[in-house]
Amino acid sequence: MREQIVAKRYAEAFLSYTKASIGLASAVGELEKIKLILFENPDFQEFLESLEIVYSEKCQAIDKILKDFSEETRTFVKVLLERDRIKNIIGICDYVRINYSHGEAVDALLKTSYPLDLELIEKIKTKLENRLKLKLNLHIEIDADLLGGIQVTVGNTFIDGSVRRRLEDLKEQLESIRLN
Repeated sequence: MREQIVAKRYAEAFLSYTKASIGLASAVGELEKIKLILFENPDFQEFLESLEIVYSEKCQAIDKILKDFSEETRTFVKVLLERDRIKNIIGICDYVRINYSHGEAVDALLKTSYPLDLELIEKIKTKLENRLKLKLNLHIEIDADLLGGIQVTVGNTFIDGSVRRRLEDLKEQLESIRLN
């Protein structure tokens, strides 16, 4: 569990650091390549983790082996070395691949009570993207319990435009009037 937390923190820090300079897609791609290099050359990871080899020699090797990578990525690997986190590099690469391989798009769930035509779905998606200022991967689910309208879930954001919700709101208003 601790390794996952460390991997997440370093991955998020690296991506926020590189977002403006090399871009998210390049950063993700370079970490995927580093993981591939480490799997194809297990001796390289042993070299990086070795306590018998001094930091400066490891930095020279990183600059030589990762010469086609961005300066930001080489610096990141050196920071991992310096902070004795190089053993977490595979976990960091995996975290980035799992969470960012689809780009900056975020998964969203659109629930509707009946099938919608493609044109309407595109309009809904465009309005949501503009409102939330996010690129969305829209997944659609049919839920007859809604009675009509839609519900959208994006991360922790929940938008309920269903007929069922409106009826419940109306019921609450009527009950509050009776009590007064």
